[in-house]
This record gives sequence, structure tokens and C-alpha cells, in this order.
Amino acid sequence: MKRLYLSAAIAPLVLFSSAYAQEAKPADKAVKSAGSKAAAEAAFTTGVAKGRDRLDSATSTSALRASEIEVLGARSLGEVLRNIPGIRAEYAVGEGNDNYSIRGLPLSGTGSKYVQFQEDGLPVLEFGDMYQLGVDMFMRADLNLSAVETIRGGSASTFASNSPGGVINLISKTGDTEGGAVQATYGLNYGEKRVEGDYGYKLSDTLRMHIGGFYREGEGPRDVGYTAYKGGQIKANITKTFDNGYVRLNAKFLDDRTPVYQFVPIRVTGTNDDPTFSGPANFNPKTDSLLSPHVSNVVTLDRNNNIANDDLRGGQHAVVKSIGLDAQFDVGGWTITEKFRFSDIGGGNLTIRPIAVNNATTYAALYGGVGARLSYATGPLAGQAIASPAALNGNGLMTNALQLDTKIKSLNNAVNDIRASRVWEVGGGNLTTTVGFYKSSQDYSTYLTFLNVLTDVNGDGGTSLINVANAAGVPFTQDGYIAYGLGNSFHRVYDMNYGVDAPYASINYHVGKIAVGGSLRYDMGKVRGTLFGAELGGGRVGQTSFDINRNGAISTAETKVAILPLGQPGRVNYDYNYLSYSAGVNYRVAEQLAVFGRYSRGGRASADKILFTPAVNYNTGKLVDDSSAYDTVKQAELGLKYRAGGVTFNVTGFSARTGERNTQIVSGADGSAAVLQIVRGYKAKGVELEAGVRHGPFSVTAGATYTDAKISSDAANAAIIGNTPRHQADFIYSVTPQVEFERVTVGVNVLGTTVSYAQDNNLLELPAYTLVNAFVQVRPTENVQLMLNVNNLFNKLALSDSEQGSIPATGVVLGRAYNGRTASATLRYTF
Repeated sequence: MKRLYLSAAIAPLVLFSSAYAQEAKPADKAVKSAGSKAAAEAAFTTGVAKGRDRLDSATSTSALRASEIEVLGARSLGEVLRNIPGIRAEYAVGEGNDNYSIRGLPLSGTGSKYVQFQEDGLPVLEFGDMYQLGVDMFMRADLNLSAVETIRGGSASTFASNSPGGVINLISKTGDTEGGAVQATYGLNYGEKRVEGDYGYKLSDTLRMHIGGFYREGEGPRDVGYTAYKGGQIKANITKTFDNGYVRLNAKFLDDRTPVYQFVPIRVTGTNDDPTFSGPANFNPKTDSLLSPHVSNVVTLDRNNNIANDDLRGGQHAVVKSIGLDAQFDVGGWTITEKFRFSDIGGGNLTIRPIAVNNATTYAALYGGVGARLSYATGPLAGQAIASPAALNGNGLMTNALQLDTKIKSLNNAVNDIRASRVWEVGGGNLTTTVGFYKSSQDYSTYLTFLNVLTDVNGDGGTSLINVANAAGVPFTQDGYIAYGLGNSFHRVYDMNYGVDAPYASINYHVGKIAVGGSLRYDMGKVRGTLFGAELGGGRVGQTSFDINRNGAISTAETKVAILPLGQPGRVNYDYNYLSYSAGVNYRVAEQLAVFGRYSRGGRASADKILFTPAVNYNTGKLVDDSSAYDTVKQAELGLKYRAGGVTFNVTGFSARTGERNTQIVSGADGSAAVLQIVRGYKAKGVELEAGVRHGPFSVTAGATYTDAKISSDAANAAIIGNTPRHQADFIYSVTPQVEFERVTVGVNVLGTTVSYAQDNNLLELPAYTLVNAFVQVRPTENVQLMLNVNNLFNKLALSDSEQGSIPATGVVLGRAYNGRTASATLRYTF
């Protein structure tokens, strides 16, 4: 039974996407809150040929200024983006590797497959859904941020590669207004201390610079028992202006570690269409995690098949060193724009991910037989027997889990985008023509391994590894390991390069109240590389016996050691190409009102998710079917935009279709894990709404998205055709009222979602939830501000996903919950 709940998730971020974003003052010296909206008609530049007033553009766009973002108190970029209509953000993973989609496009895998993330108009990574390496892992929002611009559908697919759903662009401050800020943030009920600052300065009338960054350290919002957050970022740019343009050099250094909050056991009662979720005894899914110092030691074979150790406490480690050029000049009637960036990207991703949960007594019998014995392998009780498995930690639960270890050798990329635009006077109107060429080179050189362990379920960072032995004392596990691998799956080395060349062009004619335009892009990809792994079989060795602890004997666990077939490399050697196009018409009914329509087709190239699958021949490196090289998205839009005085109102109806190839890790009831190959079609239709009203000190902004999404085809499972894709709610909305006085600003932001399904079988429902965040800003003097932010004010349990598609016999699922109540205080000084 499908039910409609209006619920909310409030983060003190204010969305006023229909207002026109001015470039924020570097420190926002007036220290105004998000309610201080600009009426200026600054041009929107992301995903379009040339910046223009949004009421003259046939696109659906949103922008958040720095002053709007500051009230959020966001703990991650996902918490910033979750308020933008049309964007679905699943941010329970933490700061990085969150999931993002637009307008009902599927999240059958992980990451941001159909959305391109940019910084200052260039992609951070060419692909947003690589295994364990989501693009947001390498981005941070801090005081350097001037604005976030997003375009959904529209011309995004023709002005950026691999972006058929849309583009999310983080725009940096450039020092055009002098001044800066320093601030310190302290977690009032969680472990994090953060300092940050930024400064913009005019060196001369034609030379300016900006520099800023942050550093933070602490355990974070969940009890993991160690310092999980540690690191920071620094960004800088310098701009030289000329009479006919500018040249800007920019640089970024990011070195930051954050934890990955994977699935945890959650009890569920009731029925699939009316479930009630709660935490097991001594484990709170809002504040606990299976991460702990006692599960952190990783023992494996490295990319050269030598014994290696690692530590899960390293978490997501993002290391980015980049340098770039941004230039624009008017030459002979043409505007020439050049953007270039080279990024040296390294680090890794380590965490623990349960694939099954059951009673400890069941696991003891499953692995050790009748009379099996359990004991602690790690932790303060290491070596001690567990006398009563049914009473283990008060909940009697254990998990079959994976230690996930991904090391980056190189995610380096070099990207260049050059374009030329000219405005011609034709027939009493303006004809804007643009031609451009995009070129990128994206490395994907990584090593990853999944190791199989047993854990208990213990809160407050106390989870430990568990050993199982049979009645005679013969061990089934070794130091908590069931196997030093996962069968023939996910012990791999990738040494890949993806090259993209993409010429593009657009034309737009604006006469009177009408603007008509179209654009084309032709992506040509070249994929080359070498693989080592054994998932496809074919005689390649993927598992062997190996004396891991070097005691001269081979234990049961040591007969299941993942090994790379170094003498049997795989090849990747294929090319692809696809055409993207977009056409639209905008009619400016009046100064305050415009309507538009647009149709677009865009593509997204397949990346690593089709490797080690039947789509690519391991030996020849060729595609078995050329259609697997990319997925296409077709979108139609009809919209209305209104802006007058303190009122804005935007509404866009959309229809989208896509075909997809992807992979998804699925868990078995017996503790196994498998890779599901997905070949599906999806369709979605719906409506986006944005509105804002301001009167005196009071303002309210609102955004909502209604989506009717369906699985339209599936090559392997006809039973799910017509079902709603997993995690896709029918209705998501946000409402933000606030009151701003000279010295005090008070507000709340309410985000709501209706029920969604845990999996594509459409059985178990994830309930609608209401999270309430609040913010208060106090300005005792012009240069000082004290901010208090409380996320999840009422400490509600809200689930983002569940591994199980129906309630199991144990009454326990593996799910992810958003963080419980977190409160922080920030003291800022501007100058």
C-alpha cells in the first residue's frame, strides 16, 4: 500500500534559486543571513553558451550565494545540495561518496552517474560514479565559495561532457571585493573543531587576488572511537584584468581524511508497507557505526601479491593538487574564453561494509556447526570466549562484513575548454553564435580489495572482530577473517586512461520577447588500459592458499586468499562516440514573466562499471556490444518564470527517459555478496517548483519536486518493469521561513519527502521522515557574528536506504540513517 506523507528534513540552508546571484563579498562584511536577497540581474553562466538573465534563457537553473549557504551549518557538500529542487541527494555516507541524481534519473549504482560536478566551470573528475571514489570526495565547501550554480537538463549535455542530467558548479571568490573573514566552529555535542578563513585583496587597479581555506580535526558526528576527521584545504587565485578581458591563475591543495558511514543493523517491525524501524540494543543507527579501532587492521595481498597491512581509520583520504588558467578576451567582435586545469589526485578509501546481519547463535552454527564456539578476535576482550552468544552486547547480533580497501595510484586529469562567442545584429535582433572544443584526459589507476570478516554489533566505537571455531576447537576464522578476499570478486588492479574530445556549437536568436536557440555536441572517447582481476573466470586464478600469518600452517581462512593473476593481464582498447543536442524557445511575456520549452538528448559514457563484466572482452579489450559504451538521456521541459519585487516563482514540468548499464553489489541471506549486472530502461515525469517572498524582515523560500518514475525495461527481471526505482520518493519539498533584524537572524528550513521503496522489487517501504534544523545568527557589532546551527533538531530516525527489499525473518535489515541531532557554534570576525 502506497501512502503519502508530508515530512521534512531541515537544514539551515536557504534556497532562493530564482533570485539572481550577485558575487558575494569575500567575508560578506555586512554579515547578512540568507534572507538578504539580491534583486540584481547577474548573468547565470553554468551550462550555457553565454551568461544571460535567466528570464531570457530556456533553462531550469538554481543558484545559492555564499550568504545563503552559510546558515546551513552543513557537515558535507551533500547537505548543501539537498535543498535544490530537482536534485536528489543521499548524503548519509558522510563527506564524500554520497549519491546524487536529477529528475528521477536512476541511482541503481552509486555516485553521480548523470550529474557532472564542476569547480569554476571544469569537471573535478570526468566520471562521478567510479568504484569507491565518488567525485564529491575531492571537493569541499568553505569560505572560498562564492556561489553554487546548478542547471538541470536543458543545455547542460551540450556544454559539458557526461552531464545529460545536469551540472553542479562550485564557483570560487576572486577577490573583486576587498576584505575577508576568519572563523572557528566547535561541535557542541560531537567531536569536531574547525578553523577557516579567506581574504580578497586588490594589489592594483588591474590586479587582485583571493586566498582561503580550512583545517579541522575530530571524531565527527558518530561515535567511532578515534579521530576520524583530519585535514583541510587551501585555494588561491590571482586575476589580471585588461581593457578587453582578464587572465586568472588558480590553485588548490586538498589533503583531508573523513570516515565512510556504511550500512548498519536496524531492527524493523510491522509489515513491508507499514514498517517501524528502531536501533538494536546498545547500538544507535543515528550516532553509531561499525567503524572502530578494533576492526581497523587490514591484512591482504597488495597489487604485487605481497603481504600488506592497512588501517581502516584512514577512511576517505583525498589528496588533490591542481593548478589552472581562466582567461577571457574580446577580440574583433568575438569573446574568446579559455579554461584549463591539471589535477594531481591521489589518496584512497577504506571502510567496513556489512553484507549480512544475523543472530550470533545462527552464525556460530552456520560456520562452526553444532557446539561451535565464539570468541573475540580483537578489542579489549581479545582472546576471551563469548559464553552467551544470544546475549552478545545485549542485542545478540553479528555481521558478515567486508573490509573495503581502495588505493589510488592516479586519478590525475587534465581538462581544457576553449570557446568563441559572437553577438550579431540580425533583423532587429541579436544572433549569438558559439563554437567550442573540449578535451580531457582522465587517469583511473587504482587497486581495490574486499576482505571478508565477522563482527559483533557494539555502539560507542566498540565493535570488534569475532572468531568462530567448531566444537573441537578447530578455527573457521583467523583473527576475525572468514576469507582474505571475496571469492573471485573485487580484488583488482586498474591502469586506465579515458580520453575525451568534444567539439560543440550553439546558436541563439533573441528578438523582442522571443529567444530561440539550439546546441550540438559530439563526444569522441578513447579508452585504453590494463586490468588484473578474476571475476569473469576464464581460467584466471582469483583465489589461492597463502600463509598470511606466516606460522607455517594453512588455516581454513588462509585457503581463501584473493590473488591477482599477474601473468594474465586484461586489455581495454575501445573507442566510442555519441551526439548530444538541445533546442529551446523562451518567450518573455512581460518584464516580470517568461515561459519556455526545451527538448534535449545527452549521453554519458560508461566508465569502470562495465569492466570485469561481459560488456568488455577481458583478452581483447573490445566492446562486445557498442551500445554499452554510453547511456543516453532524453528530456523535455516546459517552464514558467516570474520575478517581481520581492516575489519569485519558477515552475518546470519535465519528462525524462534513459537506458542504463550499471553494476550493483547485492547481499545474500547467507552472508555472500554478488555483483548484479543491470541493463534497464527508466522513464520519469514530474514538476519542479521554486518560490520566494520577502516582505520587510520576513522572508520565506520554498522548493518542491514531484516525480513519477518507473522502470520501463529490464533485460534480466521482467517482474520489476513498471515498478518505481529504489529510493525515489514521489514528492520532496523544502520550506524556509526566517526573520532578519539588524542584530539577529532566526530561521528554520524544513525538507520533506514521501515514502520510497528500499529496492526495485517495491516491497519494503522507507518511511517518510521529518528532520528539523534551525539556525540563529547574532551580530553584536558590525564585524562579529555568532552562529548557532542545530541539525536534526528533534533527533529523528530517518533512513536513506536499506539493503533488504523486504523484512527478513530476523527482523533486522542493513540500512543507513542520517545523523542524529548535531549542534555547532561558529564565531566569525570579518575585516
